[in-house]
Amino acid sequence: MFQPPYPPGLPIGPDWVPTPSTTPVHFPYDGSEVAQAPVGTVDLARRAIDEAVAVKKAAAALSSRARRQILTTAADAIAARREEFEQLLVAETGKPLVDCRVEVARTIVTLQASAEEVARLHGETVPLDLLPSGDGMIGYWTRSPIGVVVGIAGFNYPLLLASHKIAPAVAAGCPVVCKPAPATPLATLWLVDVFRKAAVDAGAPAALVQLVTGDVEVGSALVTDRRIGAVSFTGSSAVGHQIARDAAPTKTLLELGSNAAMVVAADADLDAAVDAALRGGFYASGQACISVQRLIVQESVAAEFASKLTDRLGEVVTGDPRDEKTRVSALIDFRSTRRVLDWIDAAVSAGARVAGGGGVDGGVIRPTVLADVPSGVSCWDDEIFGPVVCLRAVSTVEEAFDLVNDSRYGLNASVFTRSLATTHKAIEELEVGAVVVNEVPGFRSDTMPYGGVKDSGIGREGPRFAIEELTVTRMAVIRPS
Repeated sequence: MFQPPYPPGLPIGPDWVPTPSTTPVHFPYDGSEVAQAPVGTVDLARRAIDEAVAVKKAAAALSSRARRQILTTAADAIAARREEFEQLLVAETGKPLVDCRVEVARTIVTLQASAEEVARLHGETVPLDLLPSGDGMIGYWTRSPIGVVVGIAGFNYPLLLASHKIAPAVAAGCPVVCKPAPATPLATLWLVDVFRKAAVDAGAPAALVQLVTGDVEVGSALVTDRRIGAVSFTGSSAVGHQIARDAAPTKTLLELGSNAAMVVAADADLDAAVDAALRGGFYASGQACISVQRLIVQESVAAEFASKLTDRLGEVVTGDPRDEKTRVSALIDFRSTRRVLDWIDAAVSAGARVAGGGGVDGGVIRPTVLADVPSGVSCWDDEIFGPVVCLRAVSTVEEAFDLVNDSRYGLNASVFTRSLATTHKAIEELEVGAVVVNEVPGFRSDTMPYGGVKDSGIGREGPRFAIEELTVTRMAVIRPS
């Protein structure tokens, strides 16, 4: 059992407040109980917003020095207990240890980068005298905090996703209320505790960072409160669209789903492409929005690529996520496992074939390669969020790019090629937020602008870009007396 290093209850206002009930958090691999987690309510959600509004002016008035100190202190605190965070993430997400190590490392980088961006938050002068009416006037703009931020994170990377909500908000001078996914609240609770202690040490109110757990009603109470300045959400497209409707006209930043495509051109390094498909298709047990889902390969090399891929499928070790060798383990819950298996069956019924892997071993879906998957089935059209990749052959690169774009999603896509012309064509034509060349579409540096188009969302993450999203320009127009 995990023994929380933070107080019981929820971090709301200056203290931790009790909740009417708790619920067990289970280890997805074997169902054992990890810990009891507090369950929030609509009333507690409203109380958290009340407290955030109450400290909004104090947060906006924090010096750059204080905001940077909070972020660096929090980063150092997580680094000091890195292994404990890694083990907790394995326990509550069921994600392989190797992926949880990456998550903690990326979280620390995100906090450090946010601290650095505090010093780069500035405005510019404006030449008002381009019109005669502006003669003798002074104009400049600054960036001001947008106000209270509500950050809602998904279950697959609970620590990292929460850090991408909390750290930019703190850097911008905004109070933030975080809501983790119901299945994975523990690491986020610890993260918030770290931030609150860092805030108090820097002379800021603890209520600068708060957290509320709970169900859909709790989330709705948070995002529909007209006193908030912005909602930052990471999760499914369906939920994101509902949040955007419910929160309007409040600003929403939506980091949503995808069915990421990887194009393999005829001139590609096939061994490198196969390696990328194995790494990019099955990391985090496939529960990543930019993991490889659609493999689109030119016909002239498709058979060789498929053979190399299925021959190496056994390298993807399945089993207990606590084992350092494991790359695929149980999904977050049985319902998710059942859905993925049903989608595979539906694809096969529609004409696809299982080219490699498939089936379940001890509750873990074996890494699966589906060939000849048609459009119109969920495995191809929607986000599978499991250890499944779908393979299609096309005649030309142009046809491949059209197939990538023939999707309601557009987050990341990758292209394997030796051609500079193909590279530039991909960058110009692919309707996605990022084009990655000769690497997995799942490549993400936490300092780069990250986000999608179409149903993959609006807005951009990455500290610099999220801070800009969470601030507003304030124009100063002065006529000296």
